[in-house]
Amino acid sequence: IVPPQALRREASGTGFVVDRNGYIVTNNHVVENADRITVKLQGDPTEYRAKVIGTDVESDLAVIKIDAHHPLQAVTIGNSDAVQVGDWAVAIGSPFTLEESVTLGIVSALGRDIDPTRGFQDFIQTDAAINPGNSGGPLVNIRGEVIGVNTMIATSRGGSEGVGFALPSTMVVRVYNDI
Repeated sequence: IVPPQALRREASGTGFVVDRNGYIVTNNHVVENADRITVKLQGDPTEYRAKVIGTDVESDLAVIKIDAHHPLQAVTIGNSDAVQVGDWAVAIGSPFTLEESVTLGIVSALGRDIDPTRGFQDFIQTDAAINPGNSGGPLVNIRGEVIGVNTMIATSRGGSEGVGFALPSTMVVRVYNDI
């Protein structure tokens, strides 16, 4: 019998670098209750230890930081207020621990109010496949600008059924600056 405190659980998620000094945005539910956070960057074999800078439960956002000892390439943040239904959307992440996965779809709806228990309700809905492990990853437009943070899916089977939700980038910027 293994005592409960000896059990180890791993979870995975995605994030993106928003500042050359190593600040990364992800979902709060990706990092909450974590004893240790490890970050892997695309094209870099190093595993970096990250520390939580701050979280916002209501928007489900977290800011973490790594010390890479060199400037990092940050994403370009787009204007989610300019997004329209029918625009192309690309979800980037590590679904089911499959690193550097990209799926393509369209913006299906804007301003979705999907969970009455959550404080923030104004999600971008997309049919770009979002699965477990995509949480915290960027939803980008066809110019490669981040227009949202992949946050949740509506599913009856535990995987993508073409209904994913992203927190709009205008809210992400507001919360990031507050943190």
